[in-house]
Amino acid sequence: MKNYDILIVGSGLFGAVFAHEATKIGKKCLVIDKRSHRGGNVYCEKIEDITTHKYGAHIFHTNDKFIWDYVNQFTTFNHYINSPVTIAKGKLYNLPFNMNTFYQLWGAITPEEARAKINIQVDRFGVSDPSNLEEQALSMVGKDIYETLIKEYTEKQWGRKATELPPFIIKRLPVRYTFDNNYFNDAYQGIPVGGYNTIIDGLLEGTEVRLNTDFFDDRSYFESLAKTIVFTGKIDEYFDYEFGELEYRSLRFENEIINSSNFQGNAIVNYNDATVPYTRIIEHKHFEFGKQPQTVITKEYPESWSSKKEAFYPVNDKKNQAIYKKYCLKAKGTNVIFGGRLAEYKYYDMHQIISSAIRKFKTEYYEIK
Repeated sequence: MKNYDILIVGSGLFGAVFAHEATKIGKKCLVIDKRSHRGGNVYCEKIEDITTHKYGAHIFHTNDKFIWDYVNQFTTFNHYINSPVTIAKGKLYNLPFNMNTFYQLWGAITPEEARAKINIQVDRFGVSDPSNLEEQALSMVGKDIYETLIKEYTEKQWGRKATELPPFIIKRLPVRYTFDNNYFNDAYQGIPVGGYNTIIDGLLEGTEVRLNTDFFDDRSYFESLAKTIVFTGKIDEYFDYEFGELEYRSLRFENEIINSSNFQGNAIVNYNDATVPYTRIIEHKHFEFGKQPQTVITKEYPESWSSKKEAFYPVNDKKNQAIYKKYCLKAKGTNVIFGGRLAEYKYYDMHQIISSAIRKFKTEYYEIK
């Protein structure tokens, strides 16, 4: 007899959503997590009565009304709109690339002026079939934007030359010919009032959760507990690195309490230049329009990854994708469902993780059980 129907390794968004869907239909789940808290990277903590995103900024956004309604059943969202700015060579620029940015760069006032400037540079420096990030960026926005606002930041973030990075990374950046600083195009966006913990707690209500519990410390014991396993950790670690280690980028966060009510005037300020070791400063109180007398900032430092550090971003180049495909083939026919950024070796936004967890519960779980 198995003690549980499903063992879920990881209490982040994927694991919590899967547990919620299973519990709703009467399945008995056990969720384990090696961290001391629930929620994975969306976990928030209070510092000086300010809700602080412990693992970097998380802004919820989606065009999917079903997903929006799904998360709103657990909490209330505010109307925060992500409008970051970046500092490059001592000047401030609006993001994403829009008419404000083009005015700051060239003094362009009309969309026609800005489009003509970009088109001239794209024609000169772009290529028809970009093979790396640099070529992709030059083919999208030309040389001025690339060299001023993309190249140094990207190379600092990924620890590689832009010519060594896959082109799809830059395709996420919007380019607009309107005076619109809204980073996302999605119809629904905001921050849950009080942070993401309320959502995680709602998802895990009625589910047994064990923290400070590492699956790999006693793997055979945990595998004996349930017929089905949902694994949200690193897929290469699950298979004991049989086909080699997948590569990631890590991050380091430095928090500081500032004796000021307003440090930078915006939730997110990027630091583009390679001479600045961090990529951005987050001032958390602006996510919730806080009025506290003090403020909390977080400097975000990109770092090379090792097994002793947290894995944040998969390096989805050809070499790593080839290794990942081998693990995917190995996973077929097992009683394990792999889900989330690490297990699927994929950059996911939060709404995409939720959608993936629901979809896999409705399909893969029933195929296994």
